Amino acid sequence: MATNHGKSIKDDEQYEALRDEAGMSKEKAARIANTPRKTAGKRGGRRPRYEEWTRAELYHKAREVGIEGRSRMTKGELITMLRRH
Repeated sequence: MATNHGKSIKDDEQYEALRDEAGMSKEKAARIANTPRKTAGKRGGRRPRYEEWTRAELYHKAREVGIEGRSRMTKGELITMLRRH
């Protein structure tokens, strides 16, 4: 049974599954749980995959989302952390 997470979370059941089973951060789980299911698969594809970005671009994105320790990370580590966030 899903707990009510307030007005900010639209799909409590999906939010809990993402947090518990997938181990996602609160922010990422909330973003996914609040995406309308009808448009969820249609929104992707606007940017190239992280592998095509430069390390500098990945670093700036990591700074934007608040990933700590990013200055010592390699390109591969930045990609991994951004995908987990």
